[in-house]
Amino acid sequence: MFLLPHCLSLCQDDVPTKLVAKAVPLPMTVRGHWFLSPRTEYTVAVQTASKQSDGNYAVSEWSEIIEFHTADYSTVHLTQLLEKAEGIAGRMLRFSVFYRNQQKDYFNKTRYTQDSRMLPAVKDNSGSHGSPISGKLEGIYFSCNTEFNTGKPPQDSPYGRYRFEIQAEALFNTKTNLYFGDFYCMYTAYHYVILVLAPEGSPGDLFCKGRLPALDISDNRFLTCTQEEEGGRLVFHHAQDVILEVIYTDPVDLALGSVEEIQGHQLSSMSTINAKKDPSCKTCNISVGR
Repeated sequence: MFLLPHCLSLCQDDVPTKLVAKAVPLPMTVRGHWFLSPRTEYTVAVQTASKQSDGNYAVSEWSEIIEFHTADYSTVHLTQLLEKAEGIAGRMLRFSVFYRNQQKDYFNKTRYTQDSRMLPAVKDNSGSHGSPISGKLEGIYFSCNTEFNTGKPPQDSPYGRYRFEIQAEALFNTKTNLYFGDFYCMYTAYHYVILVLAPEGSPGDLFCKGRLPALDISDNRFLTCTQEEEGGRLVFHHAQDVILEVIYTDPVDLALGSVEEIQGHQLSSMSTINAKKDPSCKTCNISVGR
């Protein structure tokens, strides 16, 4: 008698993938494993085949169907991603402001319907398929990368011609916790690191504790806040060789910064909104799956 396992994987794009293991003689314990993707629904059924005296096989009916759902990345998986990201982060560059680009309508709506407060929204599905923050964590996206030759934010943006700038210390200081959220690419040479800035004790901070690896704000490879010995002024640095996407988990008042129109182009092709991670990239993938 033989065991014929059969598995249908209902993946993110609802494309069934047939996984069939090699038939093995029974009675015996079936050993082996399949690499299952995180955050994915699976349906599994089993058939047995018994060899008859005439050499043909009698195949049983399918067993009862078992359905299960794989979990998000654990902190172990995220730590593996973190270590991969650290390997390509590059040297640290100084910066002084966080910025957020949007269309003019976004800032008008913020002023007139939200009492001039940018409000956290649920994170989209960009990045790793198993990310525990996608579709769950609420926050506001900010950038902090600068041009190495000017030390200032780039003039181009994928997200809109209007930019809100805020001094770094308003969002990132000794009362803020920093978490590693994800590491991914979009079939290009650019790699992205998602970080979460959460005011200590805030709902966002409570969400991240136990789900995401915490980073030392003064000593990590991506984003640091240190204090000068003389005067106690805060100094900020970001990694040069990855694009940082910083999610701040509390509302932000427009009065804390300024909104100006940028002079560069809107590079829509660089947008990461709901971007799918390249599953074939050896730099930013781990063996557990996407």
